[in-house]
Formats: sequence, structure tokens, C-alpha cells
Amino acid sequence: MQFAAVFPGQGSQSIGMLGELATEYSEIKATFEEASDAIGKDLWSMTTADDATELNKTENTQPVMLAAGVSVWNLWLKVGGCAPVGMAGHSLGEYSALVAAGVIDFKDAMQLVAKRSSLMQQAVPAGEGAMAAILGLEDDQIVEICSSIKEGVVEAVNFNSPGQVVIAGNTSSVDAAIEKLSEAGAKRAIKLPVSVPSHCSLMKDAATQLSESLLTTNFNNGEFEVLQNVEAISYASAADKQSAQAKQLYKPVLWTDTINNLNKVQGADTIIEFGPGKVLFGLNRRINRALGSFYISDPASLDKALEACNS
Repeated sequence: MQFAAVFPGQGSQSIGMLGELATEYSEIKATFEEASDAIGKDLWSMTTADDATELNKTENTQPVMLAAGVSVWNLWLKVGGCAPVGMAGHSLGEYSALVAAGVIDFKDAMQLVAKRSSLMQQAVPAGEGAMAAILGLEDDQIVEICSSIKEGVVEAVNFNSPGQVVIAGNTSSVDAAIEKLSEAGAKRAIKLPVSVPSHCSLMKDAATQLSESLLTTNFNNGEFEVLQNVEAISYASAADKQSAQAKQLYKPVLWTDTINNLNKVQGADTIIEFGPGKVLFGLNRRINRALGSFYISDPASLDKALEACNS
């Protein structure tokens, strides 16, 4: 098996996530403790609370998901999992990939993500930004219809799989686009429960501010290549890696291209998702059913991935 490691982003969090793994393996909570110390928040307690109110706040979700992805990767190393031929992460998950690859120190990444989530939350006033998933239209149709909305900002921002694209922008502009996309034949147009319109041009100011922190953070060559969202390629220089991380805030996530490039360029025949849930597992199967697909979010799924790794 030649596998690529991928890491989920915001939206895969849930109360009780990774609980079974944490009961069986100490690496999960140990990683969360290290993450909590880095930013002065008790992140694990948010995953075990009575409700998801705190967990679902952007400024908490992003650090929690970084800790989650890295904790499962650390566990994989501990139990003797095989090495990947490449890595990637969806949106925020890209930080987990960069840490797992050895490009960024975990503590530095936690502080960057804490900064990132705060800047994103501040970039657009509550209620004025929105995102929506559009199912059943061609990518070009969605881009064209979004471009036809002249008031405010609405853009195609996540190319998640064939037939699934997420749009983002000003709330009124997203609503107008949903109406037009539905008229054009979209099977579904679903507003997402988020307060921040990620990956659209409304995030440019946040990206400018984040780039200041990125430039003062040490980016290494890393042990594995990481295909970054902006162009679905890996970059050789630290400066290019840093630049891509800043652009990621206001540029689309090219996930379909990323999975295809992990296969065609990096030589992966299997994709393993490290972290809670299995959102990417579902997307990846729609992108390329010829690829083997696994996820690791509990002991049973860990055993299946290890078995495939050692076969």
C-alpha cells in the first residue's frame, strides 16, 4: 500500500470525538494537553462538554481540530503505522498535515491557528457572512452564476468533489446565488451552520495580518511532501509554503485536484483520513473510487488501517 495521509478541517468536530481512542491510548490526551498549554485553553474539555456551544465557536473549533488531527497521527506513529508518500489537509486540516510532516512545530502551529481563527472571526461581523453547499451542478456553472451576482461578494470556495461545491460571501449575496443556482438545476443548496465565510475575498485583510505571523514562524523542509490547498501542489521553499498558507484564507480549497494529485503525482493508491468523523473519506470516494479509502477515528478503524498498512 502506498498511502497519503489527509486531515479534516472545521466541521468534523463533535462532542465525544476520539473518546474511544483516548480511553485506549494515552497519545490522544497527551497531544491535547500539549495543545492546550500552547494557547492557554482546555481543549479536551470542550470535546467532553454537555453541549457543543463552545466547541463550535470558530476560535475554539480550529485549535481543537488541529490537536485532533495531530493526536491521531502521533498515535499512528506510536503503533507502528507505515509512512505516507504525501500529505494534505482540507482547509484548517492543512495545519495538521504541516505539523505531521515536520514542516511546522506543533506549538507554533497551535499559536498560528489561534491567531487565524481570531482574525477570521473578526473579519466579517456576525450575521453578515455565510456559506452554502451546492450539490448537482458543474463547477463552471457555479462559478459563472456566482460571478453574475453584482451586489456584494459570493464566490465558489471549496471544490470538494465532483458535484459538490461550497460557496461563500456576504449573506445576502449567498442567498441570491442560492436562488439562481436552484433555478439552474442544483439538486440541493444547503446553508452551512458557520459564522465565517471562509476562503473568499472577504478574508483578504485577515490573510494580510496572518502573513505577518507566518513570516516569523519557522517552516522546515519536512519529512513528507504536503500538497497545499491553493494550487494542490507542494512547495519547495519556506517562503512559498508561508505564502500559500496566507492565500489559503481567501483562495478556494482545490480538494478534488489535491486528491487526484496525491494519486497521480505522489503515487498514492490509498488515502487515510486522520481525525474525527469521516467527511473526507466520503469526499475522497466520490473523487476517485479506484483509490483505497480508510479513516481513523476509533480503535476499530485504526485496526483496519493498520491491517491494510501491513498487508
